[in-house]
Amino acid sequence: MKPGYEAVIGLEVHVQLRTRTKMFCACQNLTGAIPNSLTCPVCLGLPGALPALNAEAVRMALALGLAVGAKIQPESTFYRKQYFYPDLPKGYQITQGPVALVEGGHVDLPGDPRVRGAEGPVRVRIERAHLEEDAGKSHHDLDGKASHVDLNRAGVPLLEIVGSPDLRSPQEASDYLKILHRLVVGLGICDGNMEEGSFRCDANVSVRRSGVVDFGTRVEVKNLNSFRFVRQALDHELERQSALLEQGGTVLMETRGWDAASGETRGQRTKEAAMDYRYFPEPDLPPLRVDPAEIEAARRALPELPDQRILRWREAYGLGQDEAQALAQSPAFATYFEALAHLGGSGRGAAAWMLGEVSRTLNERGMGIEAFPLSPEALAGLVRLVEARTLGFGTAKDQVFPALLAGEGTAEAIVARRGLAQVNDRAAVEALVDQVLAANPAPVAQIRSGKESLKGFLVGQVLKAGQGRLDAKLVNEVLSEALAKV
Repeated sequence: MKPGYEAVIGLEVHVQLRTRTKMFCACQNLTGAIPNSLTCPVCLGLPGALPALNAEAVRMALALGLAVGAKIQPESTFYRKQYFYPDLPKGYQITQGPVALVEGGHVDLPGDPRVRGAEGPVRVRIERAHLEEDAGKSHHDLDGKASHVDLNRAGVPLLEIVGSPDLRSPQEASDYLKILHRLVVGLGICDGNMEEGSFRCDANVSVRRSGVVDFGTRVEVKNLNSFRFVRQALDHELERQSALLEQGGTVLMETRGWDAASGETRGQRTKEAAMDYRYFPEPDLPPLRVDPAEIEAARRALPELPDQRILRWREAYGLGQDEAQALAQSPAFATYFEALAHLGGSGRGAAAWMLGEVSRTLNERGMGIEAFPLSPEALAGLVRLVEARTLGFGTAKDQVFPALLAGEGTAEAIVARRGLAQVNDRAAVEALVDQVLAANPAPVAQIRSGKESLKGFLVGQVLKAGQGRLDAKLVNEVLSEALAKV
């Protein structure tokens, strides 16, 4: 973005709800089925077919609303939003309006110091979260001759979370999206699969001169389905708009698409106004009414929220914010970490393994923690050995962990069979330190003259002499004492 301009960004996040059936019919809510096999007269919009509201979708919307501190409306209504597109068989979408089930709410994020300085945490308001049905999916590149439409997704329950224009940089937009992603996955209302479109967003973005209060002309960038694409698309759009204004041009109110291959947004159509959709009340659905007992039941059913879990871990285990957030990436990953920390006796040790070797293995094998071959009990045996200084971390990582993955037995058995136990005998370490000092008089003399950085070289020599089985902490202690006497 050109100097002298400020970004104004608001995200509309579309969350596919993990219900068993679709929003207004009994068709299964599944991905990966044969195209157009999960349809019925209701989701195809055939004459005379009547919708019936999915109660589980309502309960999931209540959970999200309570989690973000929103006001739950005791009565809300459904409207028809009318537009034409091949993947919208009815010619309209059933959505909530003008009042949604969930109104208001907020999430907090650190804020981008590059644009806010030392302002600190930023509260991003949520205008509303409304229930609606998804459209089908158009495929334009299957055979190069024609576009194809799969209506399996038509009618799938969506919760659209409309954020206020409180974000001031692509980084803040990405952070906000990650917080919502962690929340909906943690609540169990969405699988969070961005590649399949289960969690995606549209970004409303404009620029204005720094210090100006009024908003600039808003452009909507559609269907961003990764955190990286959100940052890239917004970076490009902010640069495009600010450059256009600098040249004396005018930003058009339009809808644009993100082309990841070219790294740019491209115009699709002029932006519709609300009147263009010809909203009117859905005649086949009564108002949605929820009573206080239903709201209280939803509140009692809430699990520990990701932010609450992160705070608890930071206080209990002394973890950093980024570490704790990474550990809370999914309910299954968090559950594994909790078990490992308990069984291994060390929260920090468990975190190091989860964010290190476990995550590396999952990435290399393209699997989730659910398919990880080691149980928390099996990995905890290795954590305990390292924490007790019976085994060096390097040896544990390079030799014992691969053997565990290969099914060679428990960590204790592998260490015993291979003779990998760490040497904690102080007398043995002192003897090796004396040998290394005698063999390296020049570095010792330089250390005595003030070149302390060479101590690391001597530590390495002692560890090498011990064939990787020495306790590095003990080596440092003994070496420091020996150098002080030289």
